[in-house]
Amino acid sequence: MLNYLPSNLKNMKKQLSIIILLIVTILPMSAQKKLKDVLYLKNGSIIYGKLIEIKDNQYKVQTSDGSTFIYSTDEVDRFSIEAPRYEGRTANGFSFAMEAGLLAGAQHTDYSAPFSFNFLGGITFNTKDILSLGSGVEFLGKTYTPVFIEYKHLMFDRVTTPFIFLRGGALVQLGSRSDDSYDSFNEYEPFNYKGGGSFAFGSGISWAKADYEAYLSFGYRYAHTSYQRKEYNKGNMTYENTLNRLEIKFGFRF
Repeated sequence: MLNYLPSNLKNMKKQLSIIILLIVTILPMSAQKKLKDVLYLKNGSIIYGKLIEIKDNQYKVQTSDGSTFIYSTDEVDRFSIEAPRYEGRTANGFSFAMEAGLLAGAQHTDYSAPFSFNFLGGITFNTKDILSLGSGVEFLGKTYTPVFIEYKHLMFDRVTTPFIFLRGGALVQLGSRSDDSYDSFNEYEPFNYKGGGSFAFGSGISWAKADYEAYLSFGYRYAHTSYQRKEYNKGNMTYENTLNRLEIKFGFRF
């Protein structure tokens, strides 16, 4: 069976806690920087952008697409600085996401407390479809780097919407080959760890606000890895590990 030091697990859990804390701390700061100038017009229109100047009884405003508009004071009801209201999700464009989570389930595998931290670069098209390429770090007894493609489909173009996702790829063991030395019990230590295939599918809930999205997902996760161990009178033997778990993740997309 695969053995690893408890102190390594504690360190990895500590790192995960720090990452989550940083995300939660940075998110409100990022949202605060997204405040925009707002002109409320007497005809009921609301103009978000950057107020360039007020001169000669005119308001000059530059919108997010770079266009500049001029309104006379007679057209303006009031001026304000606030976060933009929800005006629908991004129809098309590039996005970046960070997520962290645990792989929960029955303790019948060698992996007693797996968890992962991933980052994804994605392209949104048709508002509700997101195709992403991702990587990161996952602790499955040993530390692996995942490389995967994910497809996510949002059910509705709303502030809060459920979604489904499908993810597939591979786990890569980037560490060097371990020495096939004896441990204190006169047994050979495992060595030559290798990654393998990995896929996940499931559903979740997404919350959109201004320029970012928060989401919580639940899904089934499968992963396959292997390692070698020198056995008495048998030589080098290959052992396989299979992970079947519930994947629970929380993330942000910008």
